Amino acid sequence: MLLKTFGWSFAITAAGLALAGVLWGWQGLAIVGILSILEISLSFDNAVINAGILRKMNAFWQKIFLTVGILIAVFGMRLVFPVVIVAITAKLGPIEAVNLAINDKTRYEDLVTSAHPAIAAFGGIFLLMIFLDFIFEERDYKWLSWIEKPMAKMGKLDMLSVIIALVVLLVTSMTVATAAAHGAGDKSATVLLAGVAGLLTYLVVAGISGYFEDKLEEDEDDDEGAEGAEGAAGQPAAPARIGTGAAVGLAGKAAFFMFLYLEVIDASFSFDGVIGAFAITNDIFMMALGLGIGAMYIRSLTVFLVRKGTLDDYVYLEHGAHYAIGALAVILLVTIKYEINEVITGLVGIVLIGLSFASSVVRNRREGKPGDSSGKSSEVTSGV
Repeated sequence: MLLKTFGWSFAITAAGLALAGVLWGWQGLAIVGILSILEISLSFDNAVINAGILRKMNAFWQKIFLTVGILIAVFGMRLVFPVVIVAITAKLGPIEAVNLAINDKTRYEDLVTSAHPAIAAFGGIFLLMIFLDFIFEERDYKWLSWIEKPMAKMGKLDMLSVIIALVVLLVTSMTVATAAAHGAGDKSATVLLAGVAGLLTYLVVAGISGYFEDKLEEDEDDDEGAEGAEGAAGQPAAPARIGTGAAVGLAGKAAFFMFLYLEVIDASFSFDGVIGAFAITNDIFMMALGLGIGAMYIRSLTVFLVRKGTLDDYVYLEHGAHYAIGALAVILLVTIKYEINEVITGLVGIVLIGLSFASSVVRNRREGKPGDSSGKSSEVTSGV
């Protein structure tokens, strides 16, 4: 099971480190290895969040996530995205931007870091919306019940998460974005525009994927109801309509938009890793290789969590990951003006997930089970 899930990650690690050693020597090999560890430590909570979404998909879309998704993650976010940012910021053509990244690494680094306020505002607001929608939702299991119970009651107010996100964005643009640390001048307008773009992106992608998912669940419920009615009348139940072309198409749409949602989440998580990597190297190819290896492990870990049913057995893991997302969202917004070491960012996520895992273990022992994936209809609290 472990080798099957992480086999490609192990193989790519070996090939990537060997390539780094050939191209850049021992120093390059060490840098690529450090970047891989940096990416894994910063994105562990990303794997838990992804697993919560990916377990709703079938094996086909899990494979798409590991193949097409990893190409987008490595080449799209870790290699192409910084170059695109430079091209937009410096108003350069694509070829000129690539030439700058290869031949004038210092100038390239300056341009990418100067775009940090916009990147942080977009990713920070997007991740904040994920956290708010989670904390305001009524859930069967509650980890920090003293926080989550009142938040769930508040969540009954329509659009509360959007209102809070807009208030946070407005405060950020009026305070933190003034005289931002990354680049000279007032970044208020840039931060405000990028934050609104992050909010709209979340509402569109999450809204569409949620719509198709809800429609699919309604169709399945209708099928079950029709079968039950026919069985009660003493007539043979009709075949489930879920196998029809329309239902299959609906499932495909739901999975496709959930896949897009996953990719946007991954992009938001990768922002701090890309920016933080400049503290180690400004060589775009070293960055892409090192961060790409780390991203591959995060994807393999996501699939491993799904196939092992870890989120069902340790029910507070998703809570810890979402609290880590909330913390990362705040950190991203704060870094618009203040420098925060990437070690702190990584440790916050690891500590929160570690605590949620420990709470899950305590709960399982109290229940007398190694894991509990049943009885989810009743509310359970951790007593924290």
